[in-house]
Amino acid sequence: MKKLTCHCGEVEAEINLSEKTFEKLRRCNCSICKRKGAVMAMIETKDLKVTKGEDKISVYKYHTNVAEHYFCKNCGIYTHHKMRSNPNMYGFNIGCVEGVDPFSFNNIDLFDGTNHPLDQKK
Repeated sequence: MKKLTCHCGEVEAEINLSEKTFEKLRRCNCSICKRKGAVMAMIETKDLKVTKGEDKISVYKYHTNVAEHYFCKNCGIYTHHKMRSNPNMYGFNIGCVEGVDPFSFNNIDLFDGTNHPLDQKK
């Protein structure tokens, strides 16, 4: 287990990471992600549990209202989000994980959220 925190420490979560968690990192170019600029990894929703400050978390939804972007009401830091493409998964800000340096990774993919697969006509 690792601890994930916002900047001010009002929000904390425990995350259960596997050896493969950091093998597939991504940035996204959708309208919200390109503004927040976070490097993200993915885990199942069962592997992230908010342990402090549940009442300090704001949720932002837009467009289809499926993805839920969580951030601290006090410092504004994005900690994690429920993924639109798979609501059973969270994307989380690796910069919020204690002991993890987001600048030490070279394997960061770009997810084309601007042309999200769920927005394409069938």
